[in-house]
Amino acid sequence: MSTIPANPDHTPDSAESAARTTRVQRNRTRHPRMLGGDPVRRLDKPVISLTDQVLNNAGQAKHTLAPKRKPKWMRAKLPGGPGYHALRDIMETHSLHTVCEEAGCPNMGECWARGVATIMILGDTCTRACGFCNVKTGKPPVYDEDEPRRVAESLALMGLKHVVITSVNRDELPDGGAAIWAETVIRAREACPDMSIEVLIPDFEGNWDALQLVIDAQPEILNHNLETVPRMYPAVRPQAKYDQSMELLKRCRDAGLVTKTGIMVGIGERDDEVLELMDDIQSSAQTHILTIGQYLQPTPNHLPIDRFVEPVVFERFKDQGLARGFRVVESGPMVRSSYHADMQVEELHGKDRQSFNTVQELMGKSTT
Repeated sequence: MSTIPANPDHTPDSAESAARTTRVQRNRTRHPRMLGGDPVRRLDKPVISLTDQVLNNAGQAKHTLAPKRKPKWMRAKLPGGPGYHALRDIMETHSLHTVCEEAGCPNMGECWARGVATIMILGDTCTRACGFCNVKTGKPPVYDEDEPRRVAESLALMGLKHVVITSVNRDELPDGGAAIWAETVIRAREACPDMSIEVLIPDFEGNWDALQLVIDAQPEILNHNLETVPRMYPAVRPQAKYDQSMELLKRCRDAGLVTKTGIMVGIGERDDEVLELMDDIQSSAQTHILTIGQYLQPTPNHLPIDRFVEPVVFERFKDQGLARGFRVVESGPMVRSSYHADMQVEELHGKDRQSFNTVQELMGKSTT
């Protein structure tokens, strides 16, 4: 997959140790307010308040739930190895952010070791405060117009066949950052013509003209995560709208793009609601790819884990998703939206990893 040179003799030097110390300090101070914000904040009267029941927000909880012990099937590899260090050095050299680091993804060690990462554009500060997300919330300090060039240069160095690009929400911008999104895709394709591009985009607050800018840039796969079942939106995605996200997926599918969405389980939904959500996605948006993974609570200030879903249930979800018409279903405890994204492309088309060109060429943008 990657042309990053191996370096089995790599040992940390003083500069690397200093850089690691800087990253640790940044991670400790990067949240100017409570991690995840207030996930039950609503403009109207909430249906139910969780503050005095399960959340540890600002010491206001009347009682606290003990953290659930992770089951044996929840295992993640620690970061390390020559591929990991080489990719990390490229990120730091070009001042790029990754959702892998900012969101505390448990698969970062595995993915980076094989030269796969998810680039996060438009900064590292999100204007929203979702109850599950570890990306810091606040007023973004910068709008970097040079970011698309730096992203394209770094991708050229990585030598990938497939890349995933995502972003924070930038609701303070008139177009939600869509212009930067479009330029990033265009520049990345110019720099890496043999690489397929997957984008994981926000909802742009329902600004369909902004969305069209991204569609016109023609990424090979367009991903927008629903995250959870409709009933859970007030707590999980308080600043998003379920119907709006579904409409986004439909518009992208109607535009001829390969579409993808993902959800978490174990955050309070029921199994029957997951199946109903699959039905709704296929009847409303006919999406190609679905990812389902276990929710993990980033900090005590985020929504608690309701349950650890057993692997056999994830297998059942996969079977049910395929039966409902999804072309690819990635379902498992450690699955995240971008996990095995390159392999999903290959599975979608039934092609050998070494031989496929791009998703656009293989599907002809005409899948129905």
